[in-house]
Amino acid sequence: MGSKANEEIKKALDNNDPGLAASITKKYLEHINNIQLNIAITGESGSGKSTFVNAFRGIGDTDETAAPTGVVETTMKPESFPHPRHPNVVIWDLPGVGTTKFPADQYLEHVGFKKYDFFIIVSADRFRENDVMLAQEIKKMGKKFYYIRSKIDNNLGAAERSQRKKYDKQKTLQEIRENCIQGLEDQGVTSPQVFLVSHFDLHKYDFPTLQETIEREMPSLKRDALILALPNVCRSVIHKKKEVFSSQIKYYALLSAGVAAIPVPGLSIAVDAVILVSVLKTYVDGFGLDEKSLEKLSSDTNTPLADLMKVMKCDISGKYVTAELVVKLLSSCSAQFSLSTAKKVLSWIPFFGAAVKVPHSYITTYKFLSDNLDKLSVDAENVLTVALGIQSAR
Repeated sequence: MGSKANEEIKKALDNNDPGLAASITKKYLEHINNIQLNIAITGESGSGKSTFVNAFRGIGDTDETAAPTGVVETTMKPESFPHPRHPNVVIWDLPGVGTTKFPADQYLEHVGFKKYDFFIIVSADRFRENDVMLAQEIKKMGKKFYYIRSKIDNNLGAAERSQRKKYDKQKTLQEIRENCIQGLEDQGVTSPQVFLVSHFDLHKYDFPTLQETIEREMPSLKRDALILALPNVCRSVIHKKKEVFSSQIKYYALLSAGVAAIPVPGLSIAVDAVILVSVLKTYVDGFGLDEKSLEKLSSDTNTPLADLMKVMKCDISGKYVTAELVVKLLSSCSAQFSLSTAKKVLSWIPFFGAAVKVPHSYITTYKFLSDNLDKLSVDAENVLTVALGIQSAR
């Protein structure tokens, strides 16, 4: 749809119809920002399914919107848990296949498999016959699935206590991985891939590799929805979020410079401040630089909040974004751009041809959003480095 939308927008601009161009742009943004992504989490009771659902959504088990957890099966039917910031991304906590009265083939019908984009099968030890049967049925139906070995921290702790000075963390992790793979191969699974995950420390072990694997196997718009919903566990996630945000700036700039724009005090331009507030809030929230996210990160990593705050340099990091703040920031930046700057901006934009008069407000808005996106992404990396350590934040 992207190329078609671009063609329609350019045609409207060529015909000197900015209202139509803005209308097409608005519909396109609504479409790409509401792409539905349904992720199914399943496995035997006690495997940590619900805790993984919560961790993926960036919340703790005690949060009022958390999936209920317990040592016995607490999920008796599919339960949906929308992402708190991206409600179009829904994580489904499914009942464990071994805890239902349905065999694997009937189980998928029972939980409504058609609506899920992919499945994550969670186990706290070896993957069992039910897990393998379920995976085989998912494969038959043309869906993707991924094996997660959970509660790795528990295994490492037990190994360290029992082996003492002989304890080798990497060797233990490899043994766990090989044990899982061997168990799956013994049940007829060819070349299985198992991801070792700590629900409480997603930045450790194989979660970054898991998310990269899922990304590669998804259609582009679904992939973008997944990227924006991912917790910031490594720098690569921050970089990918920045790429998704950056790809949308040209559309928001076109909207904010549209016919409904209002003059900004001190500048000879007109922009829609409401749109800019919404976009900047999305950046702040997406990078985890809002107050609530920073406080949770501080608590989870035992890092003083002041230490996180002091590495943030962008004017909107850690703040609640308002129209007043946006206007203030716009008013403080230069309203004049050199010809070379304007040409550089336009070289990134497919909409405008030589015959189209480019609004000064468009260029200003585009530059404003791009500059703040750059600064916020740097702040996000700095915060991650302080909270998790340089090695963990690669």
